[in-house]
Amino acid sequence: MRLHEAPGAPVWLASGLLAAPGGAAHAFSTRLGGVSGSCFASLNLGHTRGDRMEDVRENYRRLLSAAGLPGADRLVLARQVHGDALRVCTAADAGKGLDRERDFEADGLMTDEVGLTLAVFTADCIPILLYDPVRRAVAAVHAGWRGTALGIAARAVRRMGEVYGTRPEDLRAAVGPGISRCCFVTDGDVPEAMRRALGGAAEPCLFPLPGAPGRWQVDLKGLNRHWLREAGVREIDVSSECTHCRPERYWSHRRTGPARGSMAALIALL
Repeated sequence: MRLHEAPGAPVWLASGLLAAPGGAAHAFSTRLGGVSGSCFASLNLGHTRGDRMEDVRENYRRLLSAAGLPGADRLVLARQVHGDALRVCTAADAGKGLDRERDFEADGLMTDEVGLTLAVFTADCIPILLYDPVRRAVAAVHAGWRGTALGIAARAVRRMGEVYGTRPEDLRAAVGPGISRCCFVTDGDVPEAMRRALGGAAEPCLFPLPGAPGRWQVDLKGLNRHWLREAGVREIDVSSECTHCRPERYWSHRRTGPARGSMAALIALL
């Protein structure tokens, strides 16, 4: 993935896989290049965290403009609940979350509507963007450890097939910055949830923490890559960036707790 940065502008990442000729406009935001202050400094895109709404709106304006995405009135923001619900979005959803009330809960959004920007929020969890260049459809997915155990990434692939006729082998997937194995240390409940979901296929992503019985390092990016491959996706770009390791660049809930902003992964057909 390529980091886009310029003086006085938002800093964001884009995947060459999604940005290939004829690709989808998209961005994985960082915490840099916005106007928010205090614990939200500076590119906070979380509109329910206590930041000033005028600052959040300006942050969106700046990022959308820099990344070539449609304006804020065409945004659809998810109300995330760490599940595997998916929302099929249409023009009727434009503006929900920022300009209009969100009347649904979902951890994944998908559309074939041109000019509709889908956004999911993260601050350690794994953001996944999907693009079907054949059927012309996109999806944005939020995968925390619970969503990962539920296989939300694979479920999104299947649902795109049901709704848009997407073939998994046509999809391009980008797994954005999130907490990496180095910093995602858990008790045994998380690896057990992965084993229940994936059986032995989960083991390459589960690592006993040396010197700490009952503690584990878990590779959420690797697990989501596995779900995508199992669903038939062949082209997958995975960011190596760990949000917990880079507090100067990313929001990390595990590092700072709730007094923080949020990043977003956004995608739109143009």
